[in-house]
Amino acid sequence: MTAGARPRFALGLGANVGDALETLTAAVYALDDLDGVVIDEVSGVYRTPPWPAPPDPRAVPQDDFLNLVVTGLTSLDPVDLLAELQLVEAAFGRDREREIRWGPRPLDIDLLLHGDTVLDTEALTLPHPRITERAFVLVPLLEVLPGGVLPGGQRLTAALQALAPVEGIELEVRLEDVPGSRVPRPEGPVGPAPSFRRPGATDSDPR
Repeated sequence: MTAGARPRFALGLGANVGDALETLTAAVYALDDLDGVVIDEVSGVYRTPPWPAPPDPRAVPQDDFLNLVVTGLTSLDPVDLLAELQLVEAAFGRDREREIRWGPRPLDIDLLLHGDTVLDTEALTLPHPRITERAFVLVPLLEVLPGGVLPGGQRLTAALQALAPVEGIELEVRLEDVPGSRVPRPEGPVGPAPSFRRPGATDSDPR
């Protein structure tokens, strides 16, 4: 990476508490409003069963999740970006001290990729260590990063094929009013306009 270049990141977002679609839409706007972050691609919203699923003993009874992946550019280093993501989660009601591992989430944001960074610390592992285990991440990630290759050379398509057959992951809606237009999208219904107003917007601006 050249000096001053902004690495491309990928984030996985999920929610299954309250109005999950409204939360995800608002979260995309909140992320795009962060200093040093520009969102430029947003996948469709996929309805997915909770992970891990029964009969895995770690499975937690809960509602299906809505999931999407966003990509963009950032001037933040991975640790600082992670800190900002956790502040966004907290703003939407996530309490890491009280939650059940792999349980319900008002909002979950995973830092999947940060340029070609490979990192393994107590606080952060990059690429995210469970990308290749989770079809609900790979399906939307391939939508906005077609032909994508993980640092180290593993292809996303090969990782998804290794999980076949993939069941229970269905396109729910497309978010037409958020960033992202360069990558062809699967056919699907368009989600409703958000009911909130983006911070700083005027009456003439879109919500």
